Amino acid sequence: MSSAASPSSGTSARPKRPLGTRLRGISCATGSTGWRVPELDEICFLSVAALGRHYAAGDLSPTDVAERHLARLEALEPALNAFQVVDREGALRAAQEASGRWRQGAARGPLDGVPITIKDNVDMKGWPTRNGSTTSSATPAAEDAPVVARLREAGAVFLGKTTTPEFAWKGITDSRLRGVTHNPWALDRSSGGSSGGAAAALAAGIGTIAHGNDAGGSIRIPASFCGVFGLKPTFGRVPHHPVEGVFATLNAGGPLARHVADAALALQIMARPDHRDWYTLPQPAEKWLVELRPRLHGLRLAYARNLGGIEPDEEIHTCLEQVISRLRDAGAHVEEVGPVIQPLQPVFQDFWMSGFAHLLRDVPRERWEELDPGFREIAESGLDISAERLLAGDAARAGLHRRFAELYQRYDLLLTPTAPHVAPRIGTVYHSTTYDRWRDGVPYTLPFNLTGQPAAAIPCGVSETGLPIGLQVAGPKYSERLILEACLAIEAMHQQKVPHPHLLAELEKLGQ
Repeated sequence: MSSAASPSSGTSARPKRPLGTRLRGISCATGSTGWRVPELDEICFLSVAALGRHYAAGDLSPTDVAERHLARLEALEPALNAFQVVDREGALRAAQEASGRWRQGAARGPLDGVPITIKDNVDMKGWPTRNGSTTSSATPAAEDAPVVARLREAGAVFLGKTTTPEFAWKGITDSRLRGVTHNPWALDRSSGGSSGGAAAALAAGIGTIAHGNDAGGSIRIPASFCGVFGLKPTFGRVPHHPVEGVFATLNAGGPLARHVADAALALQIMARPDHRDWYTLPQPAEKWLVELRPRLHGLRLAYARNLGGIEPDEEIHTCLEQVISRLRDAGAHVEEVGPVIQPLQPVFQDFWMSGFAHLLRDVPRERWEELDPGFREIAESGLDISAERLLAGDAARAGLHRRFAELYQRYDLLLTPTAPHVAPRIGTVYHSTTYDRWRDGVPYTLPFNLTGQPAAAIPCGVSETGLPIGLQVAGPKYSERLILEACLAIEAMHQQKVPHPHLLAELEKLGQ
């Protein structure tokens, strides 16, 4: 099987299906249960719950839905470049098996037959894990990573593997292996990173849920730039393998979704245990995310407009001030708390560079010329950092955690911008004088990787230029349920159409 992304990867070539073309056997009449069977473009934006209702009624099957998502992928992928691998054959086989289970009344659960994408820095059996690098092995993985295994057991239909920058090192998704991933809201803008392929595909209606992971903002930043919801859980909540060492403690796998409830359903599955991860948390209660209720009234919310002393752009600030006002109207007690923490760079710069040096040492010296120049420069700078300086950075994480833990003695949750700017233009050089990692890239998201605390990004508005703006909702360790309930309430309050009218207009242009 080829690891290159193409509409026909995994099976024989087939003609593209225009976005408006109807699949055989599907009508737009009212179903027997009274709800309307959706138009085909709507099918790709249905929630998990809506898919389940249609599957149970027989109005749609997982095979119908998989066909539709694959057709959409074929039409939009040339513009988006969001996939490293497209597994048409595997997706259709899994969808057919799920269709049989739904017909027999033996569905495995709410994710059975649901189209999902996997980020190409975790193992999916039978496909290489390229990590966005030409220096990586093209040997197919022998087994699924824990998160892939749990989703497969739940009946998920994997459409393929999504793009990431080299070794997921930055908040913009481009690589020498796969090229540039574009934002469906505006093709001249980045989708963010490092789960940029995941967010771009999801926003465009390709996949119902996207898997991502986050070691500095890599779920939340692309979620914000692409106008979808993304949750970085507490470290250890979602098992991961194979990654070991001190830098692995920054990373957390989690879901991106167009609906908060879909992310909760996915997390419930993703968090199931796996013996291969020695960092994994104890298995949560079976129904720890069941019967979530939108919750804002009475919550004590801290608002850090300039977390770490970094000011957002005025349009970000204005949008979030409007959100804060509406939260107060909804009964939440919101107080602005200032920067909360000191700037991160002076304390954690050595720690960050050491992490990339650790990755560089695994690349044969004769292949360093193939690497992303930005990654290589930082990684080489980290080669001479002493163990003492590395450990000092690691120790500082405890102090950062205590600072937030003290804050959470007075407040239930912390609100911040997700990013200080809207999505940057394609061609922006990451960690440069014009787009610095600490000032422009991850100032609001990285703190919660260093502490291991959960945080989510939720859409809260659109800029004057028609680009999404995201609100970050963070909480103490193990507070995913509270974060999700607050985000359900924010989602209901905001009432953003899915897809947003501006995004829909851009997608229609792409499909013409």
